[in-house]
Amino acid sequence: MHLKLTTFIAVNIFILSLFLFSTNKCMSQENQLNNSLNSIISKHMDKNKVAGLSVCVIKNDSIFWSNSYGYANIGKSIPMSVDAIMNIASISKTITATAVLQLWERGQLDLDADINKYLAFKVRNPNFPETPITTRQLLTHTSSINDSKAYYESYACGDPVIDLPDWIKSYFENTGRYYDEKNNFHSWKPGEGYKYSNVAFGLLGFIIEEITKQPFSEYCKINIISPLGMNNSAWFIKDIDTLKQAKQYVKANRRNKKSEWISKLNSKQIGNYLQLCNYSFYNYPDGLFKTSVKELSYFLRAIMNQGVYNGERVLEKTTVSEMLTLQLEDNNRQGLCWVKEKHDPLWGHSGSDPGIQTYMYFDYHAKMGIILFQNSGSGNAYKLVKNLLSVMEESRK
Repeated sequence: MHLKLTTFIAVNIFILSLFLFSTNKCMSQENQLNNSLNSIISKHMDKNKVAGLSVCVIKNDSIFWSNSYGYANIGKSIPMSVDAIMNIASISKTITATAVLQLWERGQLDLDADINKYLAFKVRNPNFPETPITTRQLLTHTSSINDSKAYYESYACGDPVIDLPDWIKSYFENTGRYYDEKNNFHSWKPGEGYKYSNVAFGLLGFIIEEITKQPFSEYCKINIISPLGMNNSAWFIKDIDTLKQAKQYVKANRRNKKSEWISKLNSKQIGNYLQLCNYSFYNYPDGLFKTSVKELSYFLRAIMNQGVYNGERVLEKTTVSEMLTLQLEDNNRQGLCWVKEKHDPLWGHSGSDPGIQTYMYFDYHAKMGIILFQNSGSGNAYKLVKNLLSVMEESRK
């Protein structure tokens, strides 16, 4: 009996030792991963004088790793957080594209029909008055619509003072305040050239309003934002908790201090930075969605999971597939709004505006994604995104 008891104890001690060794090894690997990621990010922030940065990495259907660095508000010493709300700039276009494709799924919109089918006035490139512009062209930046000076001059503090329908009509109707036959359009035929267009996505938002008979922001709230549980996210400043919002900063260098654009955004110096106001522009569906790294991950996980997150479907599986299909014969990157990166399996979108850099990318086959926000616009944060994903991939081998 004594021998059996001794053997039993010895076996259990051996098993416990293996467990502790395995646990310590996992903890060591996790610490090494954290140290590597923290080191890469710290070097990027120091080199580029980044005020604050927040990042999360998604694996399968959950957040695998996340962290925040620096400040959401330097003046009040509020640290950056994955819950900090930021304007995500052109990543907003993926929300707009999702709304468009929902209408396509329901048969309310034809991607290849003349957009004038949905409008009470005509939109045509005056250089090619007989050539229709289509929704697919708007989604793929091939519509020949140009961002003129009027677009950039509409940046101002606060929410937009002109609503979306008035802005779009004034830009495209030949009697409109901002209509410019020469500068609102390119010299090439719709469908036969490629030039990134912000105004095209404002027009998409307006088309959604015309079809659904409700404000674009409201449509998104009902059909995308609320179903995904993005309860702290919205298009307008008035609809978010500004106490949770990260401030936007640019370097307090000579160029920025003399910039009319920066001074227009009510900048004030705080240390080595100029803090900008909460600004907007009329063409809001192209770049004014406000959310956090955490809540944007709900949207990205829906796309990565073929249109579903937490049991809520925002797009059909076949629609996600179409969205992530290359659309142009002479362009090996452009999907329906979403972009495939050169030489990489990554699909996603980035965003940039004064005091803002945002990135949202994923590898569909590896089921890994990344979201990164920084509240100052300097430095190549895309290179940082690639480095972080590379370290993550190596750690899982």
